[in-house]
Amino acid sequence: MATTTKSTAAKTTLPKEIFAVDVKNHELLKMAYDSYLANSRKASATTLQRGEVRGGGRKPWKQKGTGRARFGSSRNPIWRGGGVVFGPRGNENYKIRLTTTSKRVAVRQALSLSNKAGKLVVLDFKATGKTADTAKFLADNKLERKVLLVVDEKTPIVMRSTNNIQNILLIRANYLSVYHILNADNVVLTPKAVEVVTAWLSKEEK
Repeated sequence: MATTTKSTAAKTTLPKEIFAVDVKNHELLKMAYDSYLANSRKASATTLQRGEVRGGGRKPWKQKGTGRARFGSSRNPIWRGGGVVFGPRGNENYKIRLTTTSKRVAVRQALSLSNKAGKLVVLDFKATGKTADTAKFLADNKLERKVLLVVDEKTPIVMRSTNNIQNILLIRANYLSVYHILNADNVVLTPKAVEVVTAWLSKEEK
């Protein structure tokens, strides 16, 4: 066990094997980051093929004698307003799959980098349901810009305390991702969240 961080009530010791991992390269972090974005992407773009474009039933001009190239339809893909060749159809699969082991290793690395950079703190956040109290909590602890607040449970009172604050993102400890950790300027974990993260990332790989 290593790396002791101050909290409002007491001191919480962070496990070295999770919050102080030696990150030799960022390849896995890049894969996990891209995987999150790719898996969040929706295949909503669609294009019309030649047979789906409206019109074009009549031959633009006769086959011979005009001196122009032969065309059978104005919906030809090389014409303006024609069909699209090899365009998106709305059924593309952009997902990037990572193994459970890889995901856990990547999260450990992201937490370790944040801890090393001094962006990770353990604070005893007590939700009151009031936005003003949460804003005061952030101001008292000098937490500015993008704040990732990691809790053990997203209770209604916790959500009500943070929903209307623009620069704070609330997330459950067992739903932590590399994307959220690396994009945050400050990562705040509650003592109970540290326990959940430790139990989650300390599971033996099978």
